[in-house]
This record gives sequence, structure tokens and C-alpha cells, in this order.
Amino acid sequence: MKRVAFYTLGCKLNFSETSAVGRLFTEQGYQKVEFEDNPHIFIINTCSVTDQADKKCRRIVKEALKISPEAFIIIMGCYAQLKPEEIASIPGVDVVLGAHEKFKLLELISSFDKKGQAEVYVSCIKDVNTFTHAHSIGDRTRTFLKVQDGCNYHCSFCTIPLARGKSRSDTIESIVEQAKKIADQGIKEIVLTGVNIGDYGIIDNRRQTNFLALVEALEKVESIKRFRISSIEPNLLSDEIIQFVAQSDRFVPHFHIPLQSGNNDILKLMRRRYQRELYVERVAHIKKLMPECCIGVDVIVGFPGETEEKFLDTYQFLNELDISYLHVFPYSERQNTQAITLEGAVSQKERNRRASMLRILSDKKQRYFYEQNLGKTVEVLFEQPDVDGTIQGFSDNYVRVSAPYDTNLVNTLHQVQLKKLKADGLVEGNIMPLHQNSLIA
Repeated sequence: MKRVAFYTLGCKLNFSETSAVGRLFTEQGYQKVEFEDNPHIFIINTCSVTDQADKKCRRIVKEALKISPEAFIIIMGCYAQLKPEEIASIPGVDVVLGAHEKFKLLELISSFDKKGQAEVYVSCIKDVNTFTHAHSIGDRTRTFLKVQDGCNYHCSFCTIPLARGKSRSDTIESIVEQAKKIADQGIKEIVLTGVNIGDYGIIDNRRQTNFLALVEALEKVESIKRFRISSIEPNLLSDEIIQFVAQSDRFVPHFHIPLQSGNNDILKLMRRRYQRELYVERVAHIKKLMPECCIGVDVIVGFPGETEEKFLDTYQFLNELDISYLHVFPYSERQNTQAITLEGAVSQKERNRRASMLRILSDKKQRYFYEQNLGKTVEVLFEQPDVDGTIQGFSDNYVRVSAPYDTNLVNTLHQVQLKKLKADGLVEGNIMPLHQNSLIA
């Protein structure tokens, strides 16, 4: 039995697709193993949002060859779609698969014997218009379910439309059916993921439905206890969606809303489809209906033209905003994007300094958010295995909770009283007695 190992770089969508490809192998009798377990085949699913992701791909190939020098190495994903010949030239790489081809891997590769020269299977991204469903399962007590792929937006810094093509979606009927099958495997939480899920509804090259209709349909899948929205653009997060989540029994009070900059001049240069005033309105509406809601924010620092004054404008904007945490990215030049032609480049040292400032702000925001939840009783899905005698899980509003380890807690929902902040940044929880606990086995 040949052994196959996977390594995933990038977003939740990539994790769902890696898992889907992994199931193709296990269905054909391959043994899925850990990266270090001397596999015969390595499959690396790449990201290309930043140049660091590209560099990391090269490093992982080197690590794979150290572990298993004669292993067959396959590279797929966004980096593979964008720069197939560059990847094919990396010593040890045997096959490069584009966005469409990765799901046809076992059809395209006749044998996993090294040939000495990499084979490249990459279609023109403009010709890719089919949707291939995917979800992650088996590694956690929650799963990432892909509902949408591609993007019709063309932000000036982003390569995703070049790597994944036009926006396209699965049907509501198919997604609901997948959710039910996932529930049959004991999964309690589904995270909806995609490239631009707020744009959900384009099927067979025309808009047939929308994201609100999808979440309304999923609300009726009673066998799933929680649905979580992974990330949604502020201009696509409508009042109706916010109101729906506020009254939902299954969609949890947690939004991750990309901002990218808190300065309107920079937002225009980024070709974002909103100004910061809209973002303020969205946050205010969420907090009015769901005061306990967790709000995460993506921010890019050091974008061309971002002077110190404009960066401080972003910093102050975020400091005053009622949000819960930040994901901070120093700007990274990407080929074939409009942003690399802009004037006012910011040095790498300055980008890193600004990123450090915002990450410190993020820590303060998260600590304050956690403190606001102390003393409350929340429902926690325990999922993390034994870590120094504790088990970890998330509340519905995304507070990471720690409790004394008990193997019976894994993949169960419990009412937990949040007691105090720990030194490691988690919240210590007190599991309520069973007669007070809405335990869901």
C-alpha cells in the first residue's frame, strides 16, 4: 500500500480542497500518513497571496526530499496555476497541477514513478468555469465546506482571480445535501468557505441565487448544530444577512470582514468596493443586534502610497472600532497586479514595523473582547486533543476556551462559565454540572 502525505499552505478553502483530494486517494486504497512518515507521494497544495507562500513552497519541497529522497512530489494550487514552469524547475518536483486539474489528479497521472522531468497540467484560467465541491473532514470536529470559488473582483493587489478564475458556486441543493452527509459523520460545526462567499449564487455563468438564500436553506439542516461564516466582504454583508444571523438558531455570532485599510485614499488605490464609512455602518449594525458578536478584520499595511500619516489614520480607525481581532499582512508585490505599478513604495522594514504595531493592537482588542465575556455562560464545542492536561474549544462567538482534559469532552457541546484569562491568552472555563448543561452528545 503506497503512502501519501499532504501539506497545505494558505486559506481554509485550500484545506477543504486538500481534504477532498485526500479522499480520492484513500478511496483508491492509498494510505494517508503524516508528512514525516516516509511517504511514497507528497502532495503540496500552495497559496500565492504573498511572496512568503512561494518561498515556503520551495522550502517544503526540500524538506520532503530530506525525509524521502525518492518520493514522488506533486505541487497544486494557486502558485501552481500562476507559475507552473517556475515550479516545474524546482529540483525533485514531478508533477504540477493547475486549478482545474488538481481534482483530476488520479486520471492524469498514470504512475507515481519519478521520470526525471516534471510534467505540467495547467489550463488557461479563463477556460475554468466548473465548480468542484470540497470539504475538510477527519482532522477536526468542525469542517470547512466550500460553497463558492473564484472572484469577479479585481483588487489591485490580488492574484486570486488569476489563480482561481471567475466567481462560480455550487447549488443550494448540493450544499444542503453535503451538510447532511457531514452531520452523519458526527461533525457539529460547518464553516462556510470560498474565495468571495458573499458573491455566492453564480451557477453556470449566470446569477441564479444569493448568499442569503443559501444560509436560509442551511438553517433548516437541524443535524448540524453550528454554521460559521468564514469571511465576507463588507459591501456584500447586507443588513438582511446580519439580521438573519442575529435571530438564527444555528449561525453563530461571528463575522470575519476584510477591511484592508482604514484610509479611504488607500482603499481607492486598492480598488476596494467600499469606503470606510460603510465598514463603520456594518460594525455598528452587528453590535446593535448582537453585542456579544466577534468581529475579525483583515488589514494590509505598507501598500504603495501609504504614508505614515495614512497608516496612522488606519491605526486610529481600528483602535476606535468595536472589533475583536486583526489578521495583519505586510503588503507583498505580486506579478501581473496593478499595485506594482503604483508610486510611493514602502520599505520592507517599515511594512514590518507597521504590521507589528497592528498585531499588538490586535492582542489588546482580543484581550478586551475576552474580558467582556468573563462571567458569562457560553456554549463551547471542545475539539482540541490533550494539551498539557487541558482541552480546548471555541464558544459560538469565537472565544477560545480551555478546561481540564477529559477524553469524553472531545466533539461535544457544553455550557461553560468563563472564569478568567490565562497567561497563554485562552479563557479558563468551568464546565457546568450536567443537570445545568445542555450537553449534546
